[in-house]
Amino acid sequence: MRDFSSVVLLAILLAGPVRADPAAEAVQGVISRQIEAFLADDFATAFDFASPGIKGIFGTPDRFGQMVRNGYPMVWRPGDLRYLEFDGEADARRQVVEITDRAGRVHRLEYSMILTGEGWRIDGVRILPAPPPMA
Repeated sequence: MRDFSSVVLLAILLAGPVRADPAAEAVQGVISRQIEAFLADDFATAFDFASPGIKGIFGTPDRFGQMVRNGYPMVWRPGDLRYLEFDGEADARRQVVEITDRAGRVHRLEYSMILTGEGWRIDGVRILPAPPPMA
């Protein structure tokens, strides 16, 4: 049994560092850049990160910005942001994000992402149940 444990440990060490998923890095970059645009009240840039379907629904950056301000204030003015689960495959991914708003409330959101000719775009955001408070 000891030899088996040594072999497993050696295999893990020889495998080298775990490389980050390039899709996860790209998706997180899009989300971060959109939030930076919201912080600057640059709704035209934030709208650029939306999928063609979302752009079709809202039509203009101003209408999109109004929806975000009213429906997702924690995204418009976040205090802190942390990336959690990432899954999916090919050109459809899901990124869970934990945002602490400026009042200290924690929110979890699920970003639906699609790969387009222009790169990853946000195809929807769903508010998840809040995590339980820490004891």
